[in-house]
Amino acid sequence: MDEVRTLYPEAYKICQQFEIDQHKMEEIVLRMTREISMGLAKETHPRATIKCFTTYVQDLPSGRERGRYLALDLGGTNFRVLLVTLESESSVNIDGKTYSISKELMEGSGVKLFDFIAQCLSDFCKEHKLENANLPLGFTFSFPCKQQSIDNGTLVAWTKGFKADGVVNKNVVELLREAITRRGDLKVQIVAILNDTTGTLMSCAFHRQNCKIGMIVGTGSNACYVEKTSNVEMFPGYQNSSKPHMIINCEWGAFGDNGVLDFVRTRYDVEVDSHSINPKKQIFEKCISGMYMGELVRHILVELMDKDMIFKGVKSQTLQERGRFETRFITEIESDDPGKYRNAAMVMDNLGIRTSNEKDLMCLRYICETISTRSAKLAACGLVCLIRKMNVKDLSVGIDGSVYRFHPHYHRLLMQNMNLLLNGTVRYELVLSEDGSGRGAALIAAVCAKD
Repeated sequence: MDEVRTLYPEAYKICQQFEIDQHKMEEIVLRMTREISMGLAKETHPRATIKCFTTYVQDLPSGRERGRYLALDLGGTNFRVLLVTLESESSVNIDGKTYSISKELMEGSGVKLFDFIAQCLSDFCKEHKLENANLPLGFTFSFPCKQQSIDNGTLVAWTKGFKADGVVNKNVVELLREAITRRGDLKVQIVAILNDTTGTLMSCAFHRQNCKIGMIVGTGSNACYVEKTSNVEMFPGYQNSSKPHMIINCEWGAFGDNGVLDFVRTRYDVEVDSHSINPKKQIFEKCISGMYMGELVRHILVELMDKDMIFKGVKSQTLQERGRFETRFITEIESDDPGKYRNAAMVMDNLGIRTSNEKDLMCLRYICETISTRSAKLAACGLVCLIRKMNVKDLSVGIDGSVYRFHPHYHRLLMQNMNLLLNGTVRYELVLSEDGSGRGAALIAAVCAKD
């Protein structure tokens, strides 16, 4: 981008700090592999940043699962209840309803949060005349959990803006069962708790038996993969399990919490981190995910505007406020055709900056591309690390999350950077997972009900 370099040297210099070359990417893969090995081993697990939690899911779908199942999906500000009917391998019927979770519920008492979830579940079941059907239910709970069994998961820490009290270190399945019992108007069997990454993998594996990784790049970022059971030392029966595989929930968002990523972080990352609700935690996630990408762009823009180096003479009070440059704006700006800046101008207009200066908008787009590209490079490092760890030569990767789903170039950027590192040694396919959190939860319920 020579024009940016010439016209906006300061912006170019800032963006260069986010550049990660192939040598650094290989180093990230190496460091991540080390952390994953530590997470899997009993002796080093307590001090590993990538915890590699055991999901207790050892069977992937065969594609022959049938029946009606309920799914709950809590992983962000929206919460969903779904009725999933598996009619055939090609016909999966999903009927669902989305409920909004208020800031008060996110930050209030855990009892109130779970009472709300139970109420939504009850309302949905009554609408569908299922309150006494006692259907198997899979609960997608997309926060770091340590599982003791397939239906017992202890919340390790809230992420993504949640901080309801009385939930951390508790078995969330039990909290949900208690809330359902308090109502006394509903019969369901909660058979499994899972993470959205596990659901994403399962959903993809229903159609593609070679799916071995599930990844989310949305508000947060995480991945899971299929490990040999004999390597999962935190699983009580790892040495003599009759089942050869175990899905591992990496919780890779915390990679770098011990400083191993500091060599690629910038002062903008440090700034965004220091103002987050969980400083010095989820460092990898804060370089990748939708909750932070827009904020990184905002910090760069504010600095350049303060120095009068972009949008000269214009002041925006809105842009001074944290969180006002949303990650979806990056998607909109990068969706403009090359050399066109209609979306970019509309986004800035929204933020109180009226401009038709195409050079400024070109620079803005360059900043957005810088942040997206780095996100995709880091996610590619994570995927390559898992592919090498499994030592597979042919696989599908199920992916979901708003960044991957809506960003116009993210898929291409991921492939480009994975190809750079894999260098033709592996055949892989990146597949947009169809409703991993919903369909995946139902599939796990189906696989459990089969046992």
